[in-house]
Amino acid sequence: MSQHKSLKDKLRPYAYLSPAILSMTVLSFAPMAYTIYIAFTNFNLYHFKNYQFVGFKNFVDILTGPFKNVFAPVFVWTVIYALSATLLSYIVGLLLAIILNNKHMWETNFYRAILIIPWGLPGTIAVLTWTGLLNQQYGGINLILQKLHLPMIPWLLEPFWAKVAIIMVSVWMGYPFMMNASLGALQAIPPELYEVADIDGASWFQKLTKITLPMLTSSTLPLIISSFAYNFNNFGTAFLITGGGPPRTDTSFAGHTDILVSAAYKLTMQANRYDLASALSIIIFLIIGTLSLLNMRLTGAFKEVD
Repeated sequence: MSQHKSLKDKLRPYAYLSPAILSMTVLSFAPMAYTIYIAFTNFNLYHFKNYQFVGFKNFVDILTGPFKNVFAPVFVWTVIYALSATLLSYIVGLLLAIILNNKHMWETNFYRAILIIPWGLPGTIAVLTWTGLLNQQYGGINLILQKLHLPMIPWLLEPFWAKVAIIMVSVWMGYPFMMNASLGALQAIPPELYEVADIDGASWFQKLTKITLPMLTSSTLPLIISSFAYNFNNFGTAFLITGGGPPRTDTSFAGHTDILVSAAYKLTMQANRYDLASALSIIIFLIIGTLSLLNMRLTGAFKEVD
């Protein structure tokens, strides 16, 4: 009886975990395994039933073959977009955090509540609202420029301005997170360090470069890496604003503002190139996985707890 009860106690945790394990298997692991399988075949619209195993051909086609001219510009723009959105969000958030952390500033909580609004809005609603504001004909931004007797900007029609618009919206949506994280890190810096610096006659800039920024590095660097990984894979903002456009003249598989994940979406839903889309998805997964491992290493996630 005691042995039966002991076995039952050992199996109880697995019974509690079984719904989560089952859902992860069905919704995550099975699609991932199928994607890996399709990436090594020629499964597409032209070989829907009689597809064959082709090895690494899809990866070769994307990286060095005929689809290199599609992949290379999209990859470069994805890196530029992720870097720009991440660094600008961090800079804006850090500057606002330094201002809010000033002990002489009144009503800090009020300003903090206002500045955090972009973080509290649903992402889809915020992006679609910005899409309306950026419209060339009746958008609010161009109407203001018109009132100021300035030329209207074709935000969503020209490649350069479309990219600027996507980065601008991403920064607007991303700075509150960086501001909160930086503010928490600033408040954790011992005030004695600034008191000693004041006694030594250090200027504001010297205190910023010698105390504030070095103390912030260890706590904010993992956040910067995770934010870069998020923006690298940020399908919603990039696709909802421009749909990947304006279109490119040299290919129909990707537009000027498509990032890797939206290019994979178009390869699947519009071109029916499931083989190439699966291979591209694996490349994206490897990039994001590498960044995640780096982030966990920096945060000490692999260290054993005594």
